[in-house]
Amino acid sequence: MNFIRSKVVTIFGGTGSFGRAFLKRAIKLPFREIRVFSRDEKKQNDLRLLLNNNKIKFIIGDIRDKDSVHHATRNTDFIFHAAALKQVPSCEFYPLEAIKTNVLGTNNIIDCSIENKVKKIICLSTDKAVYPINAMGMTKALMEKIAISKSRYLKSSETQICITRYGNVLFSRGSVLPLFINQIKNKKNITITNPFMTRFLMTLDEAINLVLFAIAKGKNGQIIIPKTSATSIDVLTKALLKIFNYSSSKVKIIGTRHGEKLHETLMSSEERFFSRNFNKYFVINSDNRELNYDAFFSKGKKKLLDQSDYTSASTNQLKTDQVIKIIKPLIGNSEEY
Repeated sequence: MNFIRSKVVTIFGGTGSFGRAFLKRAIKLPFREIRVFSRDEKKQNDLRLLLNNNKIKFIIGDIRDKDSVHHATRNTDFIFHAAALKQVPSCEFYPLEAIKTNVLGTNNIIDCSIENKVKKIICLSTDKAVYPINAMGMTKALMEKIAISKSRYLKSSETQICITRYGNVLFSRGSVLPLFINQIKNKKNITITNPFMTRFLMTLDEAINLVLFAIAKGKNGQIIIPKTSATSIDVLTKALLKIFNYSSSKVKIIGTRHGEKLHETLMSSEERFFSRNFNKYFVINSDNRELNYDAFFSKGKKKLLDQSDYTSASTNQLKTDQVIKIIKPLIGNSEEY
């Protein structure tokens, strides 16, 4: 961890699920200063009282406002960009708001970071950015495109931009686990959309390890994707019922909602074709050719495009006991329970 010793890190979206979890880890790391940037003054104050650490500096601001972003990125070494509108229904009803935050806000962070000579930016993305069918996924896909586009014009000695893309994070905002647990505890029906749906499973600790790996090893314009296990909603439900030893709760299938996929995709077959393995991760390098259309017609990779999508149905499928082993320790440690 010598590369972060005495360095300053700014967490955009620092009061969100990832931000809070990373903050607790970052306190134990040799950062000189940790800046928490968000719009939520109450959550900031709660964190200030909870952690009571002089290394942490709280900044009220909005990534839509370039002036506040510019102030937060001054004299910063590393940036973790986790600020976003993440709820699928919210983005479906207010897609322009999703554009303002997820797309234009990201552009502000990257531009200000380049102006202030930040060493590296890690932009957090989602599986919903691949083959997007909802506004949240579409704006996250555009976020990735903006980050990669900006990276093309940066030398290795300048600001480096890297993307991490991962699936569902257990007990993060938007996770279905708190809903299911409340329904079980209150002996209500567990409402699921489709028992055969599959989702990638990742803990907050694993998400933090991913972004720390990106800070240490990620190169300019890369997308780094974890090799992640998955499970079906049916297995997840059975695991929770076993953990709480409840048999009275019944499962009610309410049907697939707008903007939902049967399976999530972390990497398309086209991306996988150009990816490479790096220990526990897949790495996709950006296409850094110049804007010369002739090159797109005359140069390519001489190999059949025979790769398949990397989806929550094609990866390792966890069984009930394996899911229990992962999520049971998290129930006691999560902030909700």
